[in-house]
Amino acid sequence: MERVDLSQRFASTICLFKRSTGWLVVAVLALVYFAPASQGQVRKNVLMINELGHSHPGPMLVTDLILSALHSDLRDDVAFYWENLDAVDLSDESRNEQRDFLVQKYRHHKLDLIVLMGPDPLRLLAGPSMFFPDVPVVFCCSVPGQLDQLSSDSRSTGSWLQLEPAKTLDAALRLLPETRRVFVVGGQSRYDRGLTALVKAALISYETRLDVTYLTDLPMNELQEKLRHLPSRSIVLYVSFFKDAQGREFLNATDVLPRVSAASNAPVFGMSDTYLGRGIVGGFVVSFEEQGKIAARDVLEIIRGKPPQNIPIVHGPSVYLFDWRELQRWNLDESKLPAGSTILFRQSTLWEQHKRALLTGLLIIVALGLLTIYLLFKQKQLRISRKAEEQLSGMLINAQETERRRLAGEIHDDFSQRLAVLALGLGTAAEIVSESPQEANRQLQELSTEVSKISGDLHTLSHSLYSSTLESLGLAPGVSAFCKEFSAQQGIKIDFTHDHIPRSVNPDVALCVFRIVQEGLRNVKKHSGASSAQVRLQVVDSRIHLLVSDQGAGFNPKELKMGEGLGVRSMEGRARLLGGRFEIRSKAGMGTIIDVWLPLQPKSSALIA
Repeated sequence: MERVDLSQRFASTICLFKRSTGWLVVAVLALVYFAPASQGQVRKNVLMINELGHSHPGPMLVTDLILSALHSDLRDDVAFYWENLDAVDLSDESRNEQRDFLVQKYRHHKLDLIVLMGPDPLRLLAGPSMFFPDVPVVFCCSVPGQLDQLSSDSRSTGSWLQLEPAKTLDAALRLLPETRRVFVVGGQSRYDRGLTALVKAALISYETRLDVTYLTDLPMNELQEKLRHLPSRSIVLYVSFFKDAQGREFLNATDVLPRVSAASNAPVFGMSDTYLGRGIVGGFVVSFEEQGKIAARDVLEIIRGKPPQNIPIVHGPSVYLFDWRELQRWNLDESKLPAGSTILFRQSTLWEQHKRALLTGLLIIVALGLLTIYLLFKQKQLRISRKAEEQLSGMLINAQETERRRLAGEIHDDFSQRLAVLALGLGTAAEIVSESPQEANRQLQELSTEVSKISGDLHTLSHSLYSSTLESLGLAPGVSAFCKEFSAQQGIKIDFTHDHIPRSVNPDVALCVFRIVQEGLRNVKKHSGASSAQVRLQVVDSRIHLLVSDQGAGFNPKELKMGEGLGVRSMEGRARLLGGRFEIRSKAGMGTIIDVWLPLQPKSSALIA
């Protein structure tokens, strides 16, 4: 079932005719009439005769559509004449007088077309005397049953309204299947009684299963009171109401229908699209909008020379229209509406009305929340980094001082004493050289050997502080020389392999690799207890990959406390400073692997040796 929300378009049309007045129409027609004809155009004169006038929005809608169609094409120069019969309760004698009056009034006008809106204007063609016999006629806004007889007239064409009250009642019963009583509301004018008779004939078959009551002979106040106290399981079918039983005249759609809807304690259904928005739930309604479109098309074709007998008479389509607000008011399930129903005046939910703004605000809130979380996370990381940096700085200072004490002690306790002994030996050799040259020569040989040892130890100490081989020969030879030296001194077998290492490597990268190898192998000696270690160096995708591994005792890196593991933190800091990645993988009893990736061309070069 299709439910298209045409509320805005339909509501704008209804509002147009709520505001329109006779003066507005007169002003528009006056402008059209007195507008100067374009050069080469022949002005066509159109007489429009309306039965209900401004009391009914349907004919006004038709008029508006006809005027809009003609004004949209500048090929047509048309002068309009407007006549309102106000014929909702016109007697035959009065209608004949109206015919004579109109014939007399327009006898000197060369009329090119007459538009008849409603059954009484159409009855002008059925009178004893011909009504402008040579002028083509377009008729609309009438139901065939409203006319007693209308002989075929080759000069007329138009469209009939398709009034089917049974379909409106069927739709109401779909929504309210427990309905037992139907109250039909109509007035006492001739127009009202004619429509009520058509409705009554159409609903005869329903009287065997429903209690159908016609509220058509009541004064307005009694009608309203009756509607306030309808029995349960009832519905109201509104037909037309221009005059009550006391002869009081009313405006049908704009006055009576809102009163009926407000007074009724049961849902009200109707049969005209102009009733929507005035209190009815809806129904299978005649469409004055479609009548206007058909009439406008017929008028244009005749104005441009097409004979009316070549334009077929049609029945304007009726449609299922319903008011969403009334469906909600009576708690009616719209899924039970007939297929193809159109629901008007659907009110958007708060979400539908402000969905874009709410989604935008929600996205902004989420974005701000994520940004806040990110900033808090970064702030926490910064605090941790600063704390770690402070602790690492303290550890580095302590380590520097410890290393200085170690070097000072080694130089003082080892090299200073050995040099002092060397100096004493030289003095002794000098004293005995004249007395015992051979003994002096032997002592000098021993002193020479000691000097060589001191020189070698100084070289080792110097190499541990900085490898000259690294600078002079390159990264691979420098690391290889250190591994051999470490192996010889510490008694640990070092398996060193390298692959595609260029001769020239960025000095900072080379020094970083060398220091990590130094620290890694020292940790093997100090902590792992392993008898061998492996060092692998290779270049992969413009990055240097270093692996230092052993099969020793291992440890849990997560249990490494902040105040411990200076060597590990130093290695990690060196790698990250150059934009590299440092990872240490180890488990108790399963050895340790140091995995380092460094770019060949680092962004930073501020590396501390």
